Amino acid sequence: MTFFKADASVFVPDGTAPGEAIRRVTHLGIGAHQDDLEIMAFHGIEKCFASPELWFGAVTCTDGAGSPRAGEYAGRSDGEMAALRRREQEKAAVLGNYGALVQLHYASREVKDTAPARLRADLVQLLKAARPEVVYTHNPADKHDTHVAVALAALGALRDLDPDERPRTVYGCEVWRGLDWMEDGDKVALDVGRRETLSMGLIGVYDSQVEGGKRYDLATAGRRRANASYFQSHAVDEAEQLWFAMDLTPLVRDPGIEVGRYVLGFVDRFRASVEEKIRRFGAMTR
Repeated sequence: MTFFKADASVFVPDGTAPGEAIRRVTHLGIGAHQDDLEIMAFHGIEKCFASPELWFGAVTCTDGAGSPRAGEYAGRSDGEMAALRRREQEKAAVLGNYGALVQLHYASREVKDTAPARLRADLVQLLKAARPEVVYTHNPADKHDTHVAVALAALGALRDLDPDERPRTVYGCEVWRGLDWMEDGDKVALDVGRRETLSMGLIGVYDSQVEGGKRYDLATAGRRRANASYFQSHAVDEAEQLWFAMDLTPLVRDPGIEVGRYVLGFVDRFRASVEEKIRRFGAMTR
């Protein structure tokens, strides 16, 4: 398997041949940066962790060179940070028992501006080889530009597949902007309450981030518990921890659906719900 970037890599924790390792993947995460998948796709990681039939595959699209840094990492160059984050992602793959890890090593600017077609082609190649049942990627309403660019490249790649090659489910997951705002009937609530120690370990692997100025470990655990407790106001919690996602499957099944219109449909329904409640109780302010 040949990718556009010469320093792209395939890492297989259990030593299986790369082609075979990719073909066994059933749940595939496509993330922008190292650590994104451990935050947003733990539902798939945990589901595959101890299964003899299910395998999680990870695709990290960028090199992580532009990440924030502080403390003992403050003096690291972009090149040093990229090498460090590559190693951290490989450690996470070992800990999470991933079936395969592919790091495509694009610069963020390439994903957003100069080489989105190349990224899309790389993803098509991987998707055709793996043919996963479930795909996790970013949601198109994320506030991080690189996340949105990766999500759209992933959707484009999925649409390029023949219908019988496409996954049965595609999730657009929250990271930089939670999806609590979505109407409950629209959001997909993924139960991520099992194996909490594994989850904490996976995020803790990214010491360059956690100790380098971004407490993703605490923030992720807090959001998961908040999602579960605030999900239903008039019922006891059915799960201890939840992660929210958009169902992007219709965009893959029908390439004719315009992505912006589909995503703004969620926004419009949220707006209508807020407007209806204010109208219903508005007399109280008069």
